[in-house]
Amino acid sequence: MTRLRRTATAAAALTLGVVATAVFGFVAPASAHVTVNPKEATQGGYGRFAFRVPNESDTASTTKVEVFLPENAPVGSVSTMPVPGWTTVVDKRTVDPPVEVHGAQLTEVVSKVTWTATEGAAIAPGTFQEFPVSMGPLPQVDTMVFKSLQTYSDGAVVRWIDEPVAGGEEPANPAPVLTLTAADAPADPAAADAPAAAAGTDDGDGGDGLAVGLGVAGLVAGLGGLVLGGLAFTRTRREPNPQQP
Repeated sequence: MTRLRRTATAAAALTLGVVATAVFGFVAPASAHVTVNPKEATQGGYGRFAFRVPNESDTASTTKVEVFLPENAPVGSVSTMPVPGWTTVVDKRTVDPPVEVHGAQLTEVVSKVTWTATEGAAIAPGTFQEFPVSMGPLPQVDTMVFKSLQTYSDGAVVRWIDEPVAGGEEPANPAPVLTLTAADAPADPAAADAPAAAAGTDDGDGGDGLAVGLGVAGLVAGLGGLVLGGLAFTRTRREPNPQQP
């Protein structure tokens, strides 16, 4: 009897595993990778973004992170936020045509940002670190791909440089991708004011006067009813009741 129960339990576990694999498409969780957060922004705007770097090694720590800005989508203004225990180096490149930022023509833009850990600040196994930057104005493109390199204390380098393929599976070492959407078209003030003006013409002062007149008439009618009711009550009190002795 015990043997039959063990067999049934094993079969149930195997069936559950097969169902989980069929439904979710995996047995073990997918490995983490370098990402940019948030993942979406608006073209032409500014934003604060954080490159999130998890440590995937069980024995080594991450000591250096390099993020390359896309060459086909230069950004005029890029500034970094200090990360405790990490030094930051910003490399630039020349662009032609220049990038316009607030009316100024910039011939140099940031090409790469490198963060290097000082002693005791490396990303240990089982932890992650975020590296914030501020960027803008964001270019008029659909996506920005930030190819990145992650260096470990044992000398290993993971190249997060694979670009996404539309409709395809996620590559082995995907690069961080920022999706950009077009800004909403500004509303036409004249069109917005037109319905309000039309409404004012239809209702106007005439509508307000009619409402006031109806209110006054109702008030007068109410007072008149109250007076007539009082007179009737007084008359009833004064008239003798023929049935009384």
